[in-house]
Amino acid sequence: MKNSIQTVQARRSQQGFTLNEIAIVLVIIRLLVGGVMQGQQLIENSRVKQTVKDMNGTAATVFAYQDRYGRTPGDDGSTATGQGRGSSWSSANIGGDADGQLETNRNQTFNGAVEGDAFWRQLKAAGFIAGDPADTCVAALPSNSWGGLVGLTSQIVMGGLGGNKVYLSQVPGSAAIAIDGEIDDGSGATGRLRATQGTSGQNTLPASGALGGSGVYSEDNVYTLCHRM
Repeated sequence: MKNSIQTVQARRSQQGFTLNEIAIVLVIIRLLVGGVMQGQQLIENSRVKQTVKDMNGTAATVFAYQDRYGRTPGDDGSTATGQGRGSSWSSANIGGDADGQLETNRNQTFNGAVEGDAFWRQLKAAGFIAGDPADTCVAALPSNSWGGLVGLTSQIVMGGLGGNKVYLSQVPGSAAIAIDGEIDDGSGATGRLRATQGTSGQNTLPASGALGGSGVYSEDNVYTLCHRM
């Protein structure tokens, strides 16, 4: 009798999961994977919306600065003039030539050279954006939602885009598609927003020519985006 009981128990232990149990496990796995993917998509969507808001907001702060001081941030006259505005200006680098253009070429987009860091330092000193006006060079540049930098130039780039422009590096292709589609014409080669194909993990400088492939973005690539303010 004892041997019979042991035999039944051994057979039961070897049966494993039933088909119903396996089906339940698979359903749970699908739900978990679906939840993770939806969560990642929500995060990506929030980054895109924040980036669009930041790009439009940068232009708005420039106009507000011009209304208040009559100058373009980064190009705002003598250091003495700025520092006379109050204590928050004591470390802000003024000293632009007040010609309305930001003296920063495309090779200086992400290093804060010339008037590149002064742009952000003066906006901080005026209270239009958060941050320490004492930060200089690369440290003065904000970060974007994907860990890249936010820079600027006035040099003509990307197939003829002139004027004062703000740049975002390390933007994934899927996000670039969404951003361009929301605020411009959807092409990385035309309009107010253009792109240069970048290298993952690097702050790729804007190219002088337009984006190849008729301006079509690939989700396999990352991009440096350029938006004329």
